[in-house]
Amino acid sequence: MTFPAAKALEARRAEAYSGFLEVIDRARNTGRLRDDFTSQDLVILLMVNAGVINATGDAAPDTWRRLTAHMLRSYAAPDAPLPDLPDAPAPTALYRAMVRLTRTRPA
Repeated sequence: MTFPAAKALEARRAEAYSGFLEVIDRARNTGRLRDDFTSQDLVILLMVNAGVINATGDAAPDTWRRLTAHMLRSYAAPDAPLPDLPDAPAPTALYRAMVRLTRTRPA
């Protein structure tokens, strides 16, 4: 997305996007990232992660760490080292997060 009416925000967005491209290229060039990964994939992953953070809130605040580890593993090149997988959140924490989510959605 772009924000042409908000010049400062647009400058930061463009800077972040440029950084995304650099990280993707560096990871691909070191053989740690699959060749078919694109900048659009990174935007999608950030959107998904933002949704998890929003949904879990303080009920299961570290859930995003496990999601991020799964995402890094799924896009790793075949012989790349894989990050450790953090523990899954407790079922009760996820239940609280689901209840919290249903209470914050508009009717």
